Amino acid sequence: MVLSKHVDADKVIRESHDRHRGKVKAATEIKVPSSISTYGERYATQPIPKYHIASKGISADAAYQLIHDELNLDGSSLLNFASFVHTWMPPQADKLMQVNMNKNLIDADEYPSTQVIHTRCISILAALWNAPSAREAVGTATTGSSEAVQLGGLAMKKLWQEKRKAAGKSIHEPGPNIVMGANAQVALEKFARYFDVECRLVPVDENTHYRLDPKRAMDFVDENTIGVYVILGSTYTGHYEPVKEMSDLLDEYEKKTGHSVPIHVDGASGAFVAPFVTPDLVWDFRLPRVVSINTSGHKFGLSYVGVGWIVWRDKAHLPKDLIFELHYLGSVEYSFSLNFSRPAAPIIAQYFNLLHLGFEGYRAVGLSDMQNARLLSRALEKSGFYEVVSDIHRAVGTHTGPGIDSDRIEDYEPGLPVVAFHFSDAFKQKHPEIKQKWIQTLLRAKGWIVPNYELPPTVDNIDILRVVVRENVTEILLDKLIADIITLTEELIAVDSPAHALSTLGQNRDKHEVPHSKFEEGAGSEYNGTFSRPC
Repeated sequence: MVLSKHVDADKVIRESHDRHRGKVKAATEIKVPSSISTYGERYATQPIPKYHIASKGISADAAYQLIHDELNLDGSSLLNFASFVHTWMPPQADKLMQVNMNKNLIDADEYPSTQVIHTRCISILAALWNAPSAREAVGTATTGSSEAVQLGGLAMKKLWQEKRKAAGKSIHEPGPNIVMGANAQVALEKFARYFDVECRLVPVDENTHYRLDPKRAMDFVDENTIGVYVILGSTYTGHYEPVKEMSDLLDEYEKKTGHSVPIHVDGASGAFVAPFVTPDLVWDFRLPRVVSINTSGHKFGLSYVGVGWIVWRDKAHLPKDLIFELHYLGSVEYSFSLNFSRPAAPIIAQYFNLLHLGFEGYRAVGLSDMQNARLLSRALEKSGFYEVVSDIHRAVGTHTGPGIDSDRIEDYEPGLPVVAFHFSDAFKQKHPEIKQKWIQTLLRAKGWIVPNYELPPTVDNIDILRVVVRENVTEILLDKLIADIITLTEELIAVDSPAHALSTLGQNRDKHEVPHSKFEEGAGSEYNGTFSRPC
């Protein structure tokens, strides 16, 4: 029998059902009422419709149970070190979100208190980012940073168009462009493609620390540049891009050419880290060239997924073309977002955090995250198997060599609590047959979600593993993760076989822990061949 190259699983399942399905039942067969067999009801022995709606539904309890069971196949959010998105909030926040999940943020007349909370959040962030006046700053909640960076880019494009028209110049030939590092997250590039702006990607490499180099960026700037996206926290390696250096170079450029090029800071992660962990770092509205900043409340803002923010330093940098006057549901409101309806619960959750944690609370969480990230960085390098690409464990201005040990956060290179690493040169030279991507696969088999991926274009021949250290990544979890990474690497070295990855699965779990039993091998009676696993 020849095995086919593709097996249609749905067809196999359909052909494998009991043959008597749909036929007259034997007199001795008993039909069990669904009221008795409540677990899944009829779907206990029938397929759930995948591509059409069933003519008849099932009880809410059964629907819940079926969906709940299927979702158990998802990875654990606790062990998901791939994502920046926050996955835990206090039970009081859970309760607040539950009782407000039916509120629509856009219905200002119906939910005025929700609007007040929304406005407070904008003012708090404007003050946190050192806007000239928190009262003059304007902003809005978004579904995340992806929407927020679209708005920031649109505002810069509209202002550029207004200046071109006022000067009697064309807005079509050669058209607008925007400058960003090649390490930019896809949402930034998406803005350019969706809104007809030429995307000028500045190459990054090891010499630029895999982030935007302001001096290189200036080679891409001209009179048609609507702005520069500067990223406070690269998703690849966690590095902060030098906002002040970019601003200074653009100041010099304006003096020489008369062309003013603004900066939008993509602070998706860093805008909720830097103000608390390194408050003296100048990257925000203290720089006049920074006209807008976005962040994700559902990342290091410590809220559940569904909330982002964008703030402009003042009304002058939010073009009127983007503001809509809405006469809706009995009131007049002003909207400048890409979405209309959006849930109010995530905004309420964000305000809960701002009120509950305050500056000291956010700082404490941020410093803990950084401390744990440094622990992971040092441990990986001390193993000799890995080299750490991120620099938060190194001295300020240092991008190579071992880390330092200081009790002052100011002594360390600023960045996100992110650890990006890869096999060391010595390891690769000694074990060229071992593939780094096997580590991701083997860790996943143990429950850990640690991605292995290529760096940006021009350095995409280098792949890295990356761990995002969030609030719920505690030291005890890191202890287990570090031990598993080292153990798995050692096992790959020890097994001389093309099937390294498969042969190590399930072996020697938790070798670094104290044995569960005090007995040694041979201390029990001789094995007689019966099934000896616990039932």
